[in-house]
Amino acid sequence: MKKILVIGSTVVDVIVKLDHMPSRAEDVNVDSQESSLGGCAFNVSEIIRHHGVPYTLFSPVGSGIYGEHVRGQLTARGIMTPLVDLGIGDNGCCYCFVERDGERTFICHHGAEYLFKKEWFDALPEEYGYAYICGLEIEDKTGSVIVDFLEKHPEIQVCFAPGPRINYIDKALMERIFALKPIIHLNETEVCSFTGVTSGDSDESAIGAAAGELYKKTGNLVIVTHGSKGSYAFDGQTLHYAKPVPCEKVVDTIGAGDSHCGTCLAGLAAGKPIDEVLADANRIASLVVGSKGAALPEA
Repeated sequence: MKKILVIGSTVVDVIVKLDHMPSRAEDVNVDSQESSLGGCAFNVSEIIRHHGVPYTLFSPVGSGIYGEHVRGQLTARGIMTPLVDLGIGDNGCCYCFVERDGERTFICHHGAEYLFKKEWFDALPEEYGYAYICGLEIEDKTGSVIVDFLEKHPEIQVCFAPGPRINYIDKALMERIFALKPIIHLNETEVCSFTGVTSGDSDESAIGAAAGELYKKTGNLVIVTHGSKGSYAFDGQTLHYAKPVPCEKVVDTIGAGDSHCGTCLAGLAAGKPIDEVLADANRIASLVVGSKGAALPEA
């Protein structure tokens, strides 16, 4: 079983539940507010942990009230990240607004958790089979440092989950990432938007066409989630499909994509076939959508 290096952010999610997102100048009351640990890298690493696959969370932890909260929560969970107490500034947070139907809207305050230095990667003592990266860190000002490290280690299979930031990342940097032949994980809106393929509500052919266009750039697996309609993976020849796993009640959609990606990574690192990987990922994403926040309920 190959070990996974999870590169990216750990933040405090400030979860605000309300009836609907207010329009400009509107005055609304919230139903509740609470905080939990989040961030794409942390969410992905937690899912990998649940699957029993070895991993390292490579996530900078800053100072300030949010940094203290992150540090305390990681310690309480027995999670070690080598990037703590670095004197690099305050940790940020993510305001997660959850409407009545469970849909979420993020407003993020980026801090030290998105900044990386070359010497941190040089000090990594272990070898890895896979590495996870997210679009947010790559788009930030030290994103090229992450790519520099991955270019020096072609033995590491990269899994890139750029999310909606795929359309905003520097094109030259994107070409460098594509040259690494990464596995790509996106939703149907993101993959169609990036490739210019017109998407439809249940248009499997559009997803296949968009995944095919992206495959031409990477030569590797393209995984596409389609919300409550299931998920797909294109391997250059076959468009694999896994049916959705219904969720009895949608609590919120925070972390749904991260949980799907983390399960895919864990399955691939364990050597599972892609059809089984997709089915597992749909099941885990359904569990996360049916629970509060991005975490998977403990067994």
